[in-house]
Amino acid sequence: MSASDAVGAADPIDATGPIDAATYWQDVYTARPVATDPRPNVRLTQIVTALPSGRALDLGCGNGGDALWLARRGWQVTAVDISSEAVARLTELARAGGLDDRVTGEQHDLHESFPESGFDLINAHYLHTPFDLDRSSVLRRAAQALRPGGRLLVVDHGSTAPWSWNQDPDAHFPTPREVAAGIDADPSTWTIERAEPSHRIATGPSGQRAEVIDHILLMRRVV
Repeated sequence: MSASDAVGAADPIDATGPIDAATYWQDVYTARPVATDPRPNVRLTQIVTALPSGRALDLGCGNGGDALWLARRGWQVTAVDISSEAVARLTELARAGGLDDRVTGEQHDLHESFPESGFDLINAHYLHTPFDLDRSSVLRRAAQALRPGGRLLVVDHGSTAPWSWNQDPDAHFPTPREVAAGIDADPSTWTIERAEPSHRIATGPSGQRAEVIDHILLMRRVV
C-alpha cells in the first residue's frame, strides 16, 4: 500500500464494488508494469541513513524500493504486503540483486496476521487504502513488535497531491501527534523523537511536480 513519491499514487481507485482489499491490491499490482529499479521513499533515506542496521519490517512494501534500500545498507528486512504479486516481485528483485539472503517477503492482511516480533525498525510509509483499515490497531501491533531501543517510523500524507486518487477537499490528514495518541504511546515506554509536518517537492507519475506535506512520526521504544 505504500509507494514512492512518483509511483502508484495515481492508480485509479474504485473500492465501491463487491471486491475485497486483497483482490483489489492484487489486481493493482498485476496490472502495473514491473518496477525494475524502484526508488525508496525520501523520508526513509533522510531519517534512517544515520541509524545502525539491524532487523527491519517494511509494512506495505509495494514495489519494494524501501525494502531493497534497507537491505543494501545492511538491514535484515521482512517486507510484507497484502498483494502476493507485490511480494513475488520484490522477492525476484532481491534475488536478482544478490539480496535474497537479506530480504524475506511475506503476504499478510494486517487485519488478520502479522510477522513475528523482534525488530529494530518498523517502516510504515503511506499506509493508506480505500478499504476499511484500523490503522491504529495495526500500528499498535507494530509498536509491540519492536525490541527495546527499536524505532517505529510512520510517514503519512499531510496534503493532497494533484495526482492523488483522493481529491476530497474535506479530507482530514491526522497529525503525527494524533497518530501517536492512537498508538497509546505511554511516555514510560516510548520517546517521540519526531512528530512534525515537513514540506517537499514531489514528482508525480507523469513527471509533474508539486509541493506536498508529509506527516512524520518517529518513536523509539525505551523498554
